[in-house]
Amino acid sequence: MNRLFLFLIVTSLWISTPHSQLLRADDAAVAVEGEESLLALPSLKDLVAQVQPSIVVVSFSGRDGKPQGIGAGFVLSEDGLIATNLHVIGEARPISVRTLDGAEYDVTTVHAHERSQDLAILKVDAEGLKPLEIGDSDDLEQGQPVVAFGNPQGLEHSVVAGIVSGLREDVDGMSMIQLAIPIEQGNSGGPLVDLEGRVHGLLTLKSLVTDNLGYAVTINSLKPLLENPNPIPMSKWLTIGRLNPRRWEAPDDAVRWTQRAGRVRAEGQGSGFGGRSLCLSTVDAPESPFEVAVTVRIDQEDGAAGLIFHSDGEDRHYGFYPSSGKLRFSRFDGPTVYDWHVLRDERHAAYKADDWNRLRVRIDGDHFACYCNDELVFEVSDSTYASGRVGLAKFRHTTATFKGFAVGDELPSLRVTPELMERIDELVADIPTPRPPRQSLIDEVADAGEGSRRALEARALDLEQQAQRLRELSLAVHEGRVREKLTAVLSEEEAEVDLLHAALLIAALDNDELDVAVYLETVGDMAQEFLASLPEDVSEEDRLAAFHTYLFEEQGFHGSRTNYYRASNSYLNEVIDDREGLPITLSVLYIELARRVGIEAAGIGLPGHFVVQWAPNEGEPRLIDVFDRGREMTHEEAVAQATGRGLAWDEEYLRPQTADEIITRMLRNLINVANDAQDAEAALRYTDTVLAIDPESAQDRLFRAVLCYTTGRAEEGLVEVDWILDRRPEGILIGRIQQLRQALEELRDSQE
Repeated sequence: MNRLFLFLIVTSLWISTPHSQLLRADDAAVAVEGEESLLALPSLKDLVAQVQPSIVVVSFSGRDGKPQGIGAGFVLSEDGLIATNLHVIGEARPISVRTLDGAEYDVTTVHAHERSQDLAILKVDAEGLKPLEIGDSDDLEQGQPVVAFGNPQGLEHSVVAGIVSGLREDVDGMSMIQLAIPIEQGNSGGPLVDLEGRVHGLLTLKSLVTDNLGYAVTINSLKPLLENPNPIPMSKWLTIGRLNPRRWEAPDDAVRWTQRAGRVRAEGQGSGFGGRSLCLSTVDAPESPFEVAVTVRIDQEDGAAGLIFHSDGEDRHYGFYPSSGKLRFSRFDGPTVYDWHVLRDERHAAYKADDWNRLRVRIDGDHFACYCNDELVFEVSDSTYASGRVGLAKFRHTTATFKGFAVGDELPSLRVTPELMERIDELVADIPTPRPPRQSLIDEVADAGEGSRRALEARALDLEQQAQRLRELSLAVHEGRVREKLTAVLSEEEAEVDLLHAALLIAALDNDELDVAVYLETVGDMAQEFLASLPEDVSEEDRLAAFHTYLFEEQGFHGSRTNYYRASNSYLNEVIDDREGLPITLSVLYIELARRVGIEAAGIGLPGHFVVQWAPNEGEPRLIDVFDRGREMTHEEAVAQATGRGLAWDEEYLRPQTADEIITRMLRNLINVANDAQDAEAALRYTDTVLAIDPESAQDRLFRAVLCYTTGRAEEGLVEVDWILDRRPEGILIGRIQQLRQALEELRDSQE
């Protein structure tokens, strides 16, 4: 069972991701990030009409001739020079360019490329193309409006407008323009232009922090390639990274088998059943008994890749390989699932997820001994196939890297002997940390034996893992203490709960250096400052109006619109520092500051939007949208918040929220952020805190069990699963819970 897959299934119930609006060139408006609606900007329409004829779709084909990748580019010269990103064109693949009018051209030359800058210039045989004017990216300024052109998610010739949010001199060695613009797959290589149509950058990276942030390589980084090209004809380009045909025989399918620095890499999904793709060695296997081995690293947790032997060169062979975290031995008798037979499939402590693993099989007649990292995993007997070729295999969508492939009568073990490890431990026991190792120590370690370097690497890895566990332990202690403080604050009578203190403790979960007392004092100082500004005998209406003027105009608090979903908007200390936040964090500040200045307010948890209720001494209660700078919200607008989400209106939505409910809602916002980033550790941290407030929440206990599985906490996950099975709450699929329990038991057994 794939931990990440389980994690995503459950968290998909809560994930809420903003979707950027994308427009075709013939739409009447251009999307402007940070606005609630599309703005009709005639000048931008003219710009789009000016630039679009110079935008191209760049695509490359797989070995089967079918399109495999798509990106964007733009015309640099009338005679067919096209700029794009290097990663858009892949390697060793035919490349084509299609213009706005539908004309398609095959690339004849990679005119120039620079891997460190992710840039490429292509040459096509064309005349009369419309080049864009090249600008000077050094002239760009923060806050300057810009427009991006590209083909996001295959939506060709799309346009999105935004601003330059930053200029970064060194992002992985590149000069980058940080943009308040979403960049999706297919946008890469498209131009970033100013309002005069001058190109200042090439879109290249999507931010991992938020969907509405991206990067572009500066156009000035492209200029040296124009001045000093390094042209490679396509006949030569198509051979880059190819396997040595004297050593390997790769299939002619959609999988890309390449070689670099002695390593073989496989990407893509094979055309056969299960995405199987074989790469056969040209070395003849010895007579039995013999051994075959390779070291493999799999990029995906649910991937599968490893060794094959006794192959007929097509669909029949044996295989020993990791699959979804288990070690599997299979016999393949043909092309379909009905021809595949899993003979052994087990978890084993020898297998290291997300790391290099050495696979080795000793073939002795019909008996196969299978090793992982030189530890015997299991033995299998089968007499169906007795001879054939050896090689590598990958399955499904796996991306895998192989090194150290070997075949021989008996292959040496790479395992460090206990004697050697003991000797190395003696030598490095008192290694000084203030300075690099002395030559005398280097010589002693080198003389200790052939495997001394592997022993050092193994010990270093152990120490790194111990250091990581110590840091995790330290953070766990911190988080536990914060939860104790939080539950103590919330245990007070409702009228006595310091909601400000509780909300700041949420931020302290993620920031062990946060001084909560400083921010409590800051809000206290704000209250004193406001009260000092009030005239005597002010009416409650005037007090509220003055309060709004102080908070929203003088202090500048406002709703965060351009980076709504970032975690900072849920940390009340950062909301106070930056003067912006989510509806709920701004509302908490409003409620607590209002309480300190004699204004009674309560939190109202409308679906998808948190507001504040103020009840004057005379008249009906009013809803105040703190996110919208204190604007009064009508009852009709409140109803629309629910009905707009497909919910029936319920007056219960207007019930003032308790402190427990408000803090839990804030934590769920952070769980959403963690889910979106696939950060299971953070999601577990917030879920533990929710359960500290409400330990009877079956939904959160189930989610915690899944997160424990995802993060390798088998015993803790079993506790949660057993709690659910004992109580059998309504709405829980017991069969699925039992499956989860089995998976947790298997994980626990593999960790022992």
